[in-house]
Amino acid sequence: MNLPKVVTDLIKSQNEFDAVTYASLFSETAVVFDEGKTHTGRPEIEQWIDHSNKNYQSKMEPLEYTENGTASILTAECSGTFPGSPIVLKFHFEIVDGQIQQLKVTD
Repeated sequence: MNLPKVVTDLIKSQNEFDAVTYASLFSETAVVFDEGKTHTGRPEIEQWIDHSNKNYQSKMEPLEYTENGTASILTAECSGTFPGSPIVLKFHFEIVDGQIQQLKVTD
């Protein structure tokens, strides 16, 4: 599977529970939508993923990747300490100039 570097780095930082590196892959004004909540900007994104890492210890295994211009979708199996693990989630990205501008996580 041919993934952009920013997506490969996101998966690596997620699987290493590295919230600082994870957040650094987003633009300063990026927005994340997950579990009905919105997180705006790197500081909020770092807090969100750090909290998620501590609570769920989720790891990602990429299954499929599609791309259309700046929009792309990563389908990944996510496993961790959350109910129903493992599950397959879709990560809808908007990537501009090698940085994530927007991420929406859906099932």
